[in-house]
Amino acid sequence: MSSDDFWRKVRTWATLAAGTAVYAFGIQYFILPNRLMEGGVTGVAVLLNYAGNLPTSLMTLVINLPLFALGWRRLGKSAMVYTVGGTVLLSIFLWILERLFQHGYIEPFRTEQDFILVVLYAGVTLGVGLGLVFRVGGTTGGVDIIARILHRAKGWSMGQIILSLDVLILGISLFFIPKEKVLYTLVTVFIASKIIDFIQEGAYAAKAFTIVCESPDRLAKEITRELDRGVTLMPARGGFSGEPKTVVYCVVSRFEIPKLKSLVRQHDKRAFIVINDVHDVLGEGFREE
Repeated sequence: MSSDDFWRKVRTWATLAAGTAVYAFGIQYFILPNRLMEGGVTGVAVLLNYAGNLPTSLMTLVINLPLFALGWRRLGKSAMVYTVGGTVLLSIFLWILERLFQHGYIEPFRTEQDFILVVLYAGVTLGVGLGLVFRVGGTTGGVDIIARILHRAKGWSMGQIILSLDVLILGISLFFIPKEKVLYTLVTVFIASKIIDFIQEGAYAAKAFTIVCESPDRLAKEITRELDRGVTLMPARGGFSGEPKTVVYCVVSRFEIPKLKSLVRQHDKRAFIVINDVHDVLGEGFREE
């Protein structure tokens, strides 16, 4: 293994550990003290904690063990490494936080008045934790394993499988917690999903310009000279005229949008411009992986 590969794995496992730690903190500090819910196998562990006062850390691991064996056999070792690692790390951090709360080193955030505050911070905390886990290809086990197996065997949508199982778990929770808490949970899940998307796609937003104009070669040179950005020229054909054309494609930061617009208009006032949102840009001039 090369030095680069070694440090890449170190960063991956460090990110996975950080993500599971933040996620575990959100469960123990916000969710459990306020009797909210969570989806997936973690949600089942939370439900068992409410129903029988069983430790969430132990239940998370116990429920996942048969799923690990099934996933290892059906999905293969490479697909399960970070799933097993993420779940084990999550259980460890949940156990550590349980001990810290029990001995009074940390006071959980418990409230009966301002549930909106709990929902907002729980959603952000869970979203940040899961976003870091997903960003390096890990999961916290459970529902994700079931969804991948059913997707391969039946061709069903993974998103629909996960959503259906989460709805089932939240439905069962109505027997143990008030419906108002379940509704608050839905807001938490929504906020967490937005944070997950933000972290996975990257905080850096850029714009992609697709330009059809006269003298595309000259425009490409002007963009390179004025903005110091790379440009791609793609062959195309007009749908109405049938004439061959060259399309200019360029990705710039959001701060360079006005300058590129002005540059194109100066070059060709009749130019056709399409601007698309771009997330998580990798490469020279942008973010390096």
